[in-house]
Amino acid sequence: MASEEYKLLDTISSPRELKKLSEEELSAYCDELRRYIIDECSVNPGHLASSLGAVELAAALHYVFETPDDKIVWDVGHQTYAHKIITGRREAFRTKRRLNGISGFPRMSESEYDSFGGGHASVSISAAFGMAKAAELRGEKRQVVAVIGDGSMTGGLAFEGLNNAGASKRTNLLVILNDNNMAIDQATGALKNYLLKISTSVHYNRFKQRLWGLMSRTPRLLRLCQKAGNAVKQGLLNKSNLFESLNFRYFGPVDGHNIKELVRTLRALRDIEGPKLLHVMTVKGKGYLPAEHDQPAWHAPGRFNPDTGERISAPGGAARYQDVFGETLLELARRDPRVVGVTPAMPSGCSMNILMREMPGRCFDVGIAEGHAVTFSAGLAAAGMVPFCNIYSTFMQRAYDNVIHDVAIQDLPVVMCLDRGGLVGEDGVTHHGVFDMAAFGAVPGLTIAAPMNEPELRNMMYTALESGHPFLIRYPRGHGEGLPWRGEPFEALPVGRGRRLREGEDVALVTVGTVGNAAARAAERAAAGGVSVAHYDLRFAKPLDEVLLDEVGRRFRRVVTVEDGSLRGGVGEAVAAFFNDRGYDAKVQRLGIGDEWVEHGTPEQLYALCGYDEEGILHALLNSGE
Repeated sequence: MASEEYKLLDTISSPRELKKLSEEELSAYCDELRRYIIDECSVNPGHLASSLGAVELAAALHYVFETPDDKIVWDVGHQTYAHKIITGRREAFRTKRRLNGISGFPRMSESEYDSFGGGHASVSISAAFGMAKAAELRGEKRQVVAVIGDGSMTGGLAFEGLNNAGASKRTNLLVILNDNNMAIDQATGALKNYLLKISTSVHYNRFKQRLWGLMSRTPRLLRLCQKAGNAVKQGLLNKSNLFESLNFRYFGPVDGHNIKELVRTLRALRDIEGPKLLHVMTVKGKGYLPAEHDQPAWHAPGRFNPDTGERISAPGGAARYQDVFGETLLELARRDPRVVGVTPAMPSGCSMNILMREMPGRCFDVGIAEGHAVTFSAGLAAAGMVPFCNIYSTFMQRAYDNVIHDVAIQDLPVVMCLDRGGLVGEDGVTHHGVFDMAAFGAVPGLTIAAPMNEPELRNMMYTALESGHPFLIRYPRGHGEGLPWRGEPFEALPVGRGRRLREGEDVALVTVGTVGNAAARAAERAAAGGVSVAHYDLRFAKPLDEVLLDEVGRRFRRVVTVEDGSLRGGVGEAVAAFFNDRGYDAKVQRLGIGDEWVEHGTPEQLYALCGYDEEGILHALLNSGE
């Protein structure tokens, strides 16, 4: 859409300017804002459907509250595109998720309007309560708002925040539950059914509509409803409200796409002291029919034609690693009745929906609750099942204690599959899976495997099923190497054993995981440059192949290690420690991710920045003797 068609959008570069609009103009502004998000995301992809559903909510919040002095904490940051554009980043929005551009998530370092980072779910209530309590302690009159999706509300941290904040009756905190009955996939669990019951209570909603109309014009009635509200709602709903049982005054539900009603409601809530929750009903993908009709697919659709809704996919090629996992899991489940799948709200993201479609009774979406996913899997394993628990590497950080206490100490056969291991690209710093090998490498009795290609992932899953012990497999986002794997016979790999891929005399190249493919190409080029490289694929980050490393230590004085993960505590460091303990005089150059945060960009750009793309590995091989 040409710029001249954004008559209101082009005049607004801050919430202060937004406040100058009439409510009628505000509605038109939201229409333009939604079209702008659609147009920009069609050519520079991002998280589309969630942000489309929060357009009116973002506009109403900045229209009513005095941001940035008043604080808004977004949870999860998928829904913040309208917020970013309203707060002076309309032009910068064209650079979102690109190298050196703005983040796709809230970042405190990016804008004073981003009160708190929001890449992982369920953090908003705890963080906002901390801000509200700080304002109370400092005697500041400040509104603090936590905007939390119904998917994020399934996380245990959200309820810890509610429990704590509800006990602080004079702390001014507003929680907005943005309820679209979706996470990335369809919402699941008892909370979903509870919210549905509240939102469809005919008598309550009819009464609420009349009540809010009167309240906005009658302050005395507002104060009366503050005192009598709980009893009224409990009578209408015929049971105690979950949120009110935690000492939050509950308001709603309200239509999250009716901008006038949102503005009126938020203005009324500003004057109510203490913890309160507003239930807002929205539609994920609102205003763009393809996104409304297929919400999971349009969560992050990639490039598309905004006029036709046709998604523009890359030319067909190798299978995605997540699909290798999903199809292999189904095949294993057919062979072994003990196999079950567990995922925290990511069935399509990790391709566990393949098992879910054919064997729904053996696949469990537990909601955004990573710790519960691991401990639930431990319970299944303790009772004789073999759960494959698939969690993105970055989200598994939240279940660290569960892995140690509930799985590893008890030596339970839980197979933990960490999708999106390594640098994931445009989602950036909160989503890179760079700490898994370093963090879990210290856990006794835990096997950590990293496939180099599709058949290896398939065989590692089979090996994990046969092992009978805690087993972690980490693999990257994206496509594999194009090797045949479907229908291939399974092979049990010897645990803790690597392999020599290439003979050489001058330098040893030791890799783990899919970075071994770029390393193999670099070794070939190094040979053409006169440097003979022996390439070893460890396959396992733990236990290390001591026989293989003894060979490397005896034969070579120059060693280059490469890993798609943190160097501190990583595989290269463990290899260097092994050589030191055995008295080998090997000079080890470690390539991977240093002690720094890596921002967003394409994976290829980030590999190059960190120095372990093909060119970086080649440079290390050619200069490892210096």
